[in-house]
Amino acid sequence: MLRNCNLDFLAKTRVLITGGTGSLGRKLTRMILDNTREATIVIYSRDEFKQYEMQGGFSPAEQKRLRFFLGDVRDGERLKRACERVDYVIHAAALKQVPAAEYNPFEFVKTNVIGAENVINAAIDQGVRHVVALSTDKAATPINLYGATKLCSDKLFVAGNNYSGKHPARFSVVRYGNVVGSRGSVVPFFLRKRKDGVLPITDPLMTRFWITLEEGASLVLNALRDMKGGEIWVPRIPSMRIVDLARVIGPECRQEIVGIRPGEKLHEVMVPVDDGRDTVKFPEHFVICPSGRSALVKTYVAQGGEACGDRFWYGSDNNDRWVDEKTMVRMIAELDLPEAKEWARERRLA
Repeated sequence: MLRNCNLDFLAKTRVLITGGTGSLGRKLTRMILDNTREATIVIYSRDEFKQYEMQGGFSPAEQKRLRFFLGDVRDGERLKRACERVDYVIHAAALKQVPAAEYNPFEFVKTNVIGAENVINAAIDQGVRHVVALSTDKAATPINLYGATKLCSDKLFVAGNNYSGKHPARFSVVRYGNVVGSRGSVVPFFLRKRKDGVLPITDPLMTRFWITLEEGASLVLNALRDMKGGEIWVPRIPSMRIVDLARVIGPECRQEIVGIRPGEKLHEVMVPVDDGRDTVKFPEHFVICPSGRSALVKTYVAQGGEACGDRFWYGSDNNDRWVDEKTMVRMIAELDLPEAKEWARERRLA
């Protein structure tokens, strides 16, 4: 959480957020504005209307600290220009919908893979200090094209530390699972479908990790501050069974088993077993160090971490933390979604 994240290191710096008009970009922008002195934030994204909308949500004083840069991560030259005088980059731009990736694979490669290369090159050429790239649980042992493109992106950012040579730029990755209430996720879907009296369940055994937007943003900022270069940061967050989530949202609804969709996993994995030997555990997160960097593992252990060992893996089904019904009710009731507000009113939670 943010209470554990001191943002003094961002004072008087310039921070670029790719995909900055998305939900994470907006949350990061608000956190940085509220908790730093004189930091300037550059929002880099493709949609001029979203930039216009986002700009209107800040006070005149805050707007003086914001810069809005129209551009696509596919455009290396434009990205290089946006990175001028930038100290830190948070790379959140991506194409994310699994079904769309299967139908439009080349478009996902252009944005998620070529775009990652462009971010790395621009950061090195412009003397950026730290870059944190956003990843997904789907990049760990991927079974769909979206996950494969994000795995490739992760590998590029880890290798970027070798590529940067004597340049100051260092690169790390933050990987996490479902953000409660994010666009296209199961929570708003169930909130809409409950009015039909039936909630579709892909598999009664299915589990998922859950993280709030603020928790995800806080992990990104912690990684941006503490990274050495080459790590993948993974939060220790709770799991929940999808059938239990359905009961929380629509206790009066019938559950209908519809089967797992193409490219969908029964359980999520964020630390594969093959990465266990390079993983260090902290109370609130894991750090996956680059393969063969035993010295980096020792560094994190010396800082209070615990080496996880050869057979360790971290999945939503073998988790030691689970969301209880009361916590999930609170998480949904606090969402800034019309469906969630209506649901909370009906249950007299708001």
